[in-house]
Amino acid sequence: MGTWDIGPFDNDTAADFGGDLDEAALEEREAMIRGVLKRAAGPAEFLGVSDGERAVAAAALVVAQHPDGDPACSSYGPSEPLPELPADLRMLAVDALDQVVFDRSELAELWADAANWSKWRQDITRLRDVLDPPIPPQEEALFEVSSVAHRHGPENLSTRQR
Repeated sequence: MGTWDIGPFDNDTAADFGGDLDEAALEEREAMIRGVLKRAAGPAEFLGVSDGERAVAAAALVVAQHPDGDPACSSYGPSEPLPELPADLRMLAVDALDQVVFDRSELAELWADAANWSKWRQDITRLRDVLDPPIPPQEEALFEVSSVAHRHGPENLSTRQR
């Protein structure tokens, strides 16, 4: 595995994917990104390391176009412009990232043995959270369940039915 850091394009496979995008015609690039994400997100017994690395890179490109995303700045990523990616790629990228960190992912297995595992996992989580933000906990309840249950409890219902 030719990996030099935790970034989405910091490995040979993802860097090659960036080069492939640069060599493709502009109108072919979205289909290439979609294909990589579909392959990783689809049902499989095992996600290979190369498919996982390309999926992380493709997801980073989707995140880069999200209003809350950061640019996928890397000297190893594509240098040619990408078309505007459709919004439906966001959930496909989330599904692909979920598969990348799942226990049937060769990439996750390799990173689990690395010293930078937690940093890599945080980076994947950061990408995913841009596309599908976690729901923040509510500070106040919208209504109080116990008071509703008390007023309409079995003892009150039985007196009303009489």
